[in-house]
Amino acid sequence: MKMWKRNLIVCWFGMFVTGIGMSQIAPVMPLYIKQLGISNTSSIAELSGIAFGITYIISAIFSPIWGNAADRFGRKPMLLRASLGMAVVISCMGFAPNVYVLIGLRLLQGAITGYSTACTTLIATQTDKEHAGYALGTLSTASIAGSLLGPTIGGLIEEMVGLQPVFFITGALLLVAFITTLLFVEESFIREDKKPLSAREVWNSVPEKNLTIVLSVTFFVITLALYTIEPIITVYVTQLSKDTSHVALISGLAFSASGLANIIAAPNLGKLSDKVGAHKVILIAIVAAGLIYIPQAFVVNPWQLMGLRFLLGLTLGGLNPSVNTLVKKITPASITGRIFGFTVSAGYLGIFGGSVLGGQVAARFGISYVFFVTSALLLLNAVWVYFKVYKKYNLN
Repeated sequence: MKMWKRNLIVCWFGMFVTGIGMSQIAPVMPLYIKQLGISNTSSIAELSGIAFGITYIISAIFSPIWGNAADRFGRKPMLLRASLGMAVVISCMGFAPNVYVLIGLRLLQGAITGYSTACTTLIATQTDKEHAGYALGTLSTASIAGSLLGPTIGGLIEEMVGLQPVFFITGALLLVAFITTLLFVEESFIREDKKPLSAREVWNSVPEKNLTIVLSVTFFVITLALYTIEPIITVYVTQLSKDTSHVALISGLAFSASGLANIIAAPNLGKLSDKVGAHKVILIAIVAAGLIYIPQAFVVNPWQLMGLRFLLGLTLGGLNPSVNTLVKKITPASITGRIFGFTVSAGYLGIFGGSVLGGQVAARFGISYVFFVTSALLLLNAVWVYFKVYKKYNLN
């Protein structure tokens, strides 16, 4: 098996498990916080939001830092550091004596992450040009699928074996990711004995600054769009359901449907971007995603919502690999890790921002407006991409 294919398989598994580790706590967080001694309902809700969101905020800060380290010391050492560190930290959450230790561990988890940044940089720099779109497309499914399927997986584990095993099982999977990375990932990395570039020097060495900004913002909007439904999905499914006995499971399936579709679509759309141009795939996918959000406001049962979420995942499956492919094309190899670190940070901020935006819009205007606002953001981003990327650059 070729080196890039073996690296892709190992990195896909690691990013998938990492995505689960970041998000699987969402459905069990309120229950676990209650088990840790917090009985007031409003306090549970407030502490759950802090514990869930703090990981993504800290990850957004640290992703460029670990991207810089990957460029300086190699990507494989960063993969080993992140996978082993997260395995230990997530397992320790199962032993948390109180909610404040739990929040501290979630903060630490955000600080030691960087697996996705290192994986994306490794695959981008070690894969030949002809297969870059396919490889990055396949890889992009891992993190998104893990993040979107994580809540369902966490809920199922909790239902079957209890709260604490959620953390232990996830930690064990990350330990497997560490071992497989150690044994099977290969990297041709030559360290340059140069003075590390400052953030300003890195930015000055980016040849297409405006395009890099557009791509980072687009990545932010893509991720934000996926997560605006996260805080209101259970309430929406309850409104749509006649049988409320399995609302949590149905909500998890509806939220995760886009993740499953993403796994199916992204590799194929990555191949398509290699043939017709990533900028074309980005534009068409954003417009399609924006339009698919509108009918979600008018569904009459959870299965219609699930079907539309699946279609949404098919369209968004073309966005992440295409953005990563363009970033690879326009970025010098010596700073690829740092630039991918910024785009990953944009994604983490999108997760946090989407959750906040969805909750605020639903509270102030109603659940239907969550879909309208998200659609408007995607379509406005499509207009920006059309004028700033599609018409301006020949990126075939």
